[in-house]
Amino acid sequence: MRVGLAHLQSPDPQHLKFAAQFGATDIVFNRSAMPIVDGVLPLHEIVKYRLAVEQYGMKLAAFENPAVTMMKDVILGGPKRDEKIENMMATVRNFARAGIPMLTYGWNPSQVWRTASQVIRGGAVGTAYLHSMVADYPPVHGREYGADEMWANLEYWIKAITPVAEEEGIRLGIHPPDPPTDSHGGLFPILNSYDGYRRLLDIVDSPANAILFCEGTIAEMRDSANDGIYPFIDEMVRRDRILYVHFRNVSAPDPEKFHEEFINTGHVDMYRAMKTYYDGGYKNFFVDDHVPHTDDDTPWGHRGRAFAMGYMQALVEAIAKQDA
Repeated sequence: MRVGLAHLQSPDPQHLKFAAQFGATDIVFNRSAMPIVDGVLPLHEIVKYRLAVEQYGMKLAAFENPAVTMMKDVILGGPKRDEKIENMMATVRNFARAGIPMLTYGWNPSQVWRTASQVIRGGAVGTAYLHSMVADYPPVHGREYGADEMWANLEYWIKAITPVAEEEGIRLGIHPPDPPTDSHGGLFPILNSYDGYRRLLDIVDSPANAILFCEGTIAEMRDSANDGIYPFIDEMVRRDRILYVHFRNVSAPDPEKFHEEFINTGHVDMYRAMKTYYDGGYKNFFVDDHVPHTDDDTPWGHRGRAFAMGYMQALVEAIAKQDA
């Protein structure tokens, strides 16, 4: 098991140097600033990103969250769905041929929703969500999209894109909707339960149809109450459907009322979670994802990310050495 760094948008030398100095082995770009050319992320641009990362002795392991414009019609079954899927097929081929093993994406064009912030340990600030504040929010995409329609669109996409990924030797993974409520802004965000993920994986039973395991979002799900999250981690690890992990913590297994916490102060026992990954045979990496904002930190969160990376590395080393 390894520790990487996420939430990079471009191969900024300052951020890459930071990642290398604090022990990252794998880099994940999120909502990258890479230009889209004719609806596709170009091969030569992807190679540039990879070479920039490799100059610092790290591996470009994944890209996540392609621009909403690339996926919105796919997710909502819009008029350009087939065109957008063809573009995504070309993008998947480009990533594979550039030597990038994973591409991950979300299934909610509204992105992450938060309603406020919460003061946490020592006066640090984490984002918060209170569903009652947005429960009556009007549809943000023109109309309501129900569960059956969202599932049909997902199945159409998975059945189209998975054979391309298999052919190219690249793995694709989907991120949970955050927050995993029953609905918001006129969308029913499917994949908001453990059974939703099981259904996803059964659409096409393939290593190329997998999960970006955002532990923070999954910890918000009601299924995660009463220690449910640990057997679910074990199940997904043993099925080899976790590409990599967003290793973060939240206050409660309640998708309608929670706030983000420091990695070691939320409701999930992160030592127990890490040991569950290890015992199940997980071989890939963990990244930081969202971090609280602390005094004098940068907007990107250098201090928060350094703390999260150090905590993850210590857990990985301690658990691995138990069996040494």
